[in-house]
Amino acid sequence: MSRRSKKNRVSGEEAWNSAFSEVDHAPLLEWLGVELDDELLRLALTHRSFANEHDYLPNNERLEFLGDAVLGLTVATKLFEIYPSSSESVLSPMRASIVSRYGLADVARGIELGKYVLLGKGELHTGGRDKESILADTTEALFGAIYRQHGFEAARDVILKLFHEKLHNATAHGHRQDWKTVLQERLAERGIPMVEYETTSEGPEHDLEFTSYAIILGESRGRGVAHNKKLAEQEAAREAVAFIQKHPEALVLEQQTHDKA
Repeated sequence: MSRRSKKNRVSGEEAWNSAFSEVDHAPLLEWLGVELDDELLRLALTHRSFANEHDYLPNNERLEFLGDAVLGLTVATKLFEIYPSSSESVLSPMRASIVSRYGLADVARGIELGKYVLLGKGELHTGGRDKESILADTTEALFGAIYRQHGFEAARDVILKLFHEKLHNATAHGHRQDWKTVLQERLAERGIPMVEYETTSEGPEHDLEFTSYAIILGESRGRGVAHNKKLAEQEAAREAVAFIQKHPEALVLEQQTHDKA
């Protein structure tokens, strides 16, 4: 019986191939906008928990190491170009916020990366597909894989596309900057009712573009466009905060009119 059990046992390589082939990776590659060889893509998506449970297969940590370097240089260069008057003391926290595990995980959720990651049973049972550390590490591993197959420029272009909103709306306040919260605080200070968000989407399912409006007292005071609903709402909230700062009297008059009605 022992011999039969060993004979029927699935090898780590077979389990690896089987788990990888169960998922259609075309939508992920369309999000990225590049092609990757199956072997390289499989490695980039392999978390150490899966690798260790299957005869200690290779995992994505070496690719993650490489992708981290490509990401850091790409983001630093772009921030240098976008904000020519900002000092190092401003640019450094901007970069740190964007490339943090929170920033990376946010991007990963936008392309639904979690459902493609190969995880061990323990991680699967504890919500590993949505853990920020796993999503962040896998995102960097993908960048490393793209760099290995296509070179720096291709990896840079993918990063700039995925991080476009974060780069162009960077702040030095760190990852906890939440424009929706800031907006609500500004409205509460003025006794104005809670903001409402109206969001629509268009485009193919794998490349949806969301447009969100921040509605205050029945008027749109901010608009955001992104490939992620949450980011679109954040951008709409950011614009609304800017509007309040520039036109504080406008909301006061609108509130008075609203109360009379």
